[in-house]
Amino acid sequence: MARRIAAGAAYGGGGVGLVGAAAVGLLLAEVQLAKRQVGNGTADRVPSAEGLYGRGYDIPGEPPLRLALLGDSTAAGQGVHRAGQTPGALLASGLAAVAERSVELRNVALPGAQSDDLDRQVTLVVSAGVPVPDVCVIMIGANDVTRRMPPTQSVRHLSAAVRRLRTAGAEVVVGTCPDLGTIEPVQQPLRWLARRASRQLAAAQTIGAVEQGGRTVSLGDLLGPEFAANPRELFGPDNYHPSAEGYATAAMAMLPTVCASLGLWPADEERPDVSRREGFLPVARAAAEAAAEAGTEVTAAMPTGPRGPWALLKRRRRRRVGEPEPTSAPAAPGTPTVQPS
Repeated sequence: MARRIAAGAAYGGGGVGLVGAAAVGLLLAEVQLAKRQVGNGTADRVPSAEGLYGRGYDIPGEPPLRLALLGDSTAAGQGVHRAGQTPGALLASGLAAVAERSVELRNVALPGAQSDDLDRQVTLVVSAGVPVPDVCVIMIGANDVTRRMPPTQSVRHLSAAVRRLRTAGAEVVVGTCPDLGTIEPVQQPLRWLARRASRQLAAAQTIGAVEQGGRTVSLGDLLGPEFAANPRELFGPDNYHPSAEGYATAAMAMLPTVCASLGLWPADEERPDVSRREGFLPVARAAAEAAAEAGTEVTAAMPTGPRGPWALLKRRRRRRVGEPEPTSAPAAPGTPTVQPS
């Protein structure tokens, strides 16, 4: 199904659905019940985390690394109260510690955004007179599922965004669609269908992004067993967006891939580790495996062969990311912000 969605996105198809039409009417009552329970307690304000991180690493004449976040409310950090708890701040702090360079963070993500907003966001990031980011992180997809955007259309918009950013010279890491089946107020059978739709879209996003030169990290299963086991800790007050601990868990999973995209990860960890079930696979198979396991990375590896494009599937060791200091008082060199988990 993921291969069909990605192919439809690439070649203009639009008729591939994630959930049968007959099931939609049956689930309307459950959807309305879930909507009444999801979203309560969330402040509209999203803390701004833009700025310079790791000022203590500044080297005269050397510009900071530039990190940009694009996507929806998850990329923006909705659901937390402090800037340092947002995924952008956590990734910028972790990247600064690994690179031992300051990092300038820009966040153009929009709460409520669907994939069709990525074109506008990319234009903000690569517009004339604005330095192109060294690496862009995109987190998108949940609103596409809940608002029933055709999956081929969703993947088409994401693929176009990755292509534009890569053409501009930025590395791209996509955090794929989270598993909406983990949201506590959602009941069966809507929970099962939400999980199925989320994972199918995540796999299709992986195929589309990797074929355009990006890397992906699965957030679906990360928001599955870990969030399901600790819903009170990892979900925020609205029972929908992650809490501060939830965002830290997601950032911890994505940081190694962000660093690897810039050549900052140890070279020996770039080779597939058989003991962690890593290896080269057809991109569609790698995408399906990644959609079912937390923090799994997929990146292009080989030219197209008889079975289609190939990719490297990585299950990287996670690093624990601590909440950064405010941008006005960044951590000094040697402050432990990234630790092996």
